[in-house]
Amino acid sequence: MEILKQQNGQELLLTLKGELNTTTSSQLEAVIKNDLKGIDTLVIDMTDLTYLTSAGLRVLLVAQKILNDKKGQMIIRHVNDSIMDVFAITGFDNILTIER
Repeated sequence: MEILKQQNGQELLLTLKGELNTTTSSQLEAVIKNDLKGIDTLVIDMTDLTYLTSAGLRVLLVAQKILNDKKGQMIIRHVNDSIMDVFAITGFDNILTIER
């Protein structure tokens, strides 16, 4: 998976490309744990994300918790239908802010 980062003030945009799975979730987790200092808005662009597993869901939940603790926000954008199905089946569509 490729993760592109762009920071604008207190907002961090992460663009994910490829698969967010057991093998690649540690990459995203490292970025989230290391790059959220001073960030109050995290935007995750999933335009080019093709696959999402429970390991990826766990990392997204960790990110949401970090932002909640900081009184910030996390927004997930451009989710394809198959990943939206995963969010709906797991109930994550009720936990996360998703902009299609």
